[in-house]
Amino acid sequence: MTTPIIEVKTLSLWYGKFQALKDVTIDVEINRITALIGPSGCGKSTFLRTLNRMNDLIEGVRITGTVLFQGRAIYAKGTDLLDLRQNVGMVFQRPNPFPISVADNVTYGLRVHGITDRTVRDERLQRSLEAVHLWSELKDGLNRNALALSSEQQQRLCIARLIAVEPEVLLMDEPCSALDPIATARIEELMAELKKLYTIVIVTHNMQQAARVSDTTGYFLLGELIEVGPTPQVFTAPRDSRTEDYITGRFG
Repeated sequence: MTTPIIEVKTLSLWYGKFQALKDVTIDVEINRITALIGPSGCGKSTFLRTLNRMNDLIEGVRITGTVLFQGRAIYAKGTDLLDLRQNVGMVFQRPNPFPISVADNVTYGLRVHGITDRTVRDERLQRSLEAVHLWSELKDGLNRNALALSSEQQQRLCIARLIAVEPEVLLMDEPCSALDPIATARIEELMAELKKLYTIVIVTHNMQQAARVSDTTGYFLLGELIEVGPTPQVFTAPRDSRTEDYITGRFG
């Protein structure tokens, strides 16, 4: 067994008086895809955002428990959030490219992190676009406005922007929810390739997607992580009746 890249222990979170997460414990294994499923409002996306402290941006949030990234407590006093989010980055539901050129989108994070060497930036630009299969499509149009791309190209561009800063973990919050089935299939194929280099945690409402792409699945309900295990086991022989009810469509 390898040491998990992320270890979460008895994590709870409140928005004011409302408790959104309740004693969540889970290990995220390196170079694997972990899918988080469950009905709307069950805490999946809230949990995802705890892994790089995006919830810090919301007023009134209180958190207890421990989140370790590579053995370091990310909620410890003095944590460098810029460094954390460089290593644990996020792709959102809807593509959110900046209204600037394709090239400037991809290299934006490099500039934020103080990487100004033109050779390095050009290398990262090409490598990142190649990783998401956009280089051949866009290499002659790197100065086009990113908003002119298709939705699927925009989502792949956002992934390229993220991996240009060389993270360890990719957090994906329903990355295919705004895409059609063909574009969704392309993003799923891309995830399967990217897990060779990165660890991926994905929130999805699409149980078929979770079954197709993930190695591990966790089922959330009302802020609790009801069950987590190898994806084939969770989908074919769940240990908890609440998981079975959700998987079979009797609930949610």
